[in-house]
Amino acid sequence: MRQTTHAAPAVQRGHRRHLAGLLLTPLLVFGSAATSLGGNAHASRPAIQNGGTVTMPIVGDPTFNPWFPGVGIESVFPDRVLFDGLTKPGVGGLPQPDLATRWQASSDGLAWTFHLRHGVTWQDGTPFTADDVAYTFNNIVLVKSLAASGSSYFLAVSNVQVVDTYTVVFHLNHPFAALPAYLGYNAGILPKHIFSGQDPFKLTSFNKNHPVGTGPFEMGTYVPDQSVTLVANPHYWAGRPHLDSLTFKVLPDPNAQIAQVLSGEINLMTVDANAAATRLKGASNLALSAQYVPQFFWIALNQKNSLFTDVRVRQAVEYALDRKAMITAVTRGYATVANSAISPALSYYYNPNINQNAFSPAKARALLAQAGWKPGSDGILRKNGQTFSFVLDAGQKGYLVPIAELVQSYLKNVGIDVKLNVMEWNASIQKDFVQKSYQAVVNWWVYPDDPDVSPFFSSAAANTEENEPGYRDAHLDQLLLAGAETAKPAARRAAYNKVQQYMSESLPYIFLWFPKEIDVRTAQLHGLPSLGLRDAMNYVDQWWMSH
Repeated sequence: MRQTTHAAPAVQRGHRRHLAGLLLTPLLVFGSAATSLGGNAHASRPAIQNGGTVTMPIVGDPTFNPWFPGVGIESVFPDRVLFDGLTKPGVGGLPQPDLATRWQASSDGLAWTFHLRHGVTWQDGTPFTADDVAYTFNNIVLVKSLAASGSSYFLAVSNVQVVDTYTVVFHLNHPFAALPAYLGYNAGILPKHIFSGQDPFKLTSFNKNHPVGTGPFEMGTYVPDQSVTLVANPHYWAGRPHLDSLTFKVLPDPNAQIAQVLSGEINLMTVDANAAATRLKGASNLALSAQYVPQFFWIALNQKNSLFTDVRVRQAVEYALDRKAMITAVTRGYATVANSAISPALSYYYNPNINQNAFSPAKARALLAQAGWKPGSDGILRKNGQTFSFVLDAGQKGYLVPIAELVQSYLKNVGIDVKLNVMEWNASIQKDFVQKSYQAVVNWWVYPDDPDVSPFFSSAAANTEENEPGYRDAHLDQLLLAGAETAKPAARRAAYNKVQQYMSESLPYIFLWFPKEIDVRTAQLHGLPSLGLRDAMNYVDQWWMSH
């Protein structure tokens, strides 16, 4: 998901918005936790060449605006190429300069000053200035009625002040140590001179036709529901990219994606473990790699539904699921059980020793009985005349439908009746994340390289897209705030250890697992950094093809 934005073995914002240092050998091994899955490796490093096109699949028709409500993984990839942020993700989890060259926090942590890059122009030739940054946040992101995608990431921001042409100050309601990291995560700056006086989400000429960014590639050709081709921006502030163009092909069927990467029609993509293991590992012209990214799969139980407000019920649901067996069946082992939201990709902060909620149908039944649920003659639980039955939504992407089917089976075993509602991907985003018209939903989140996950859990975010269950917990709010208010790594680690333990007990979401992202690329493609594929898009100007 947002991956969001949302943004599957790939998120999206979970899927949604849901991905420094270059590895220029044909076989990429992304990051220290990466695992090579196959492909050809060559000892020599070829010289960089210019020209060529890279083609990637996306799962739906994109929207060219990183803040558009409900924007998903289909838009994350092109939007990260079209629009620069103030920062961008860096190897090792530290944000790197992008439109901002440096930044610093005030002594009380309530103001962050960002010094902007000089000489940057929008793709229509208009100069980029601090006014664009202030407009993006003050007039779009911070306007609650607009419900911009990812706006809950910036609930700590009260306003953005223009100091001069190349300096802005983010004023905060409380310290927010993760601000530079979140400013590099699907937080592209939009052009004030185009949007001023317009409804930013009804400007179809921009959002669905001809976007204007500051990024390394600009709009070439767009055929709705078929493909988008972006061409090299000759005036990009960091120099013209090595590639001539990038094509994003709308191709939601994973089998079609695999067929086309094998035939050479696609050069780069993220795949699920089953596809990687069965069809791609033996291909001599391809290179695969796997690594943890900040991502977790979950089930959201809508907290407006009285079925799910008792913590014993949520604990029972998690105990009823054999998550280790699900990992083996669904991901072929390319994951580890999640008991909170903080991923092993954040190795300094990740605590593998917290409460495990190991598979125990007996404990699940006992907790449900304590909560007043007793089996009826058909084995389905009942309480006060109500049957424990609900609908679980699943979008047709990646692992989601197989997960939902397993959940249905495991919960039936403890007396809970689950009916599945399988939907087309974009329809699921609208229903479950924009309208929040659901009882339960399975999906995932991808987030920046920082342990501050408050946008997905804080009470203040309960009415936003990111806090999907609508969860409110004053104690969790306090724990998250303690982590946000300190910039010292050791103190943050201690704070987020408490967050992880409490999450494992209170279960704002039903935590499933932390997946490894599996990426496949043609051996002729070089220059990707040691990052997950979403984050690697921020370095696309450095990619190149050997001919």
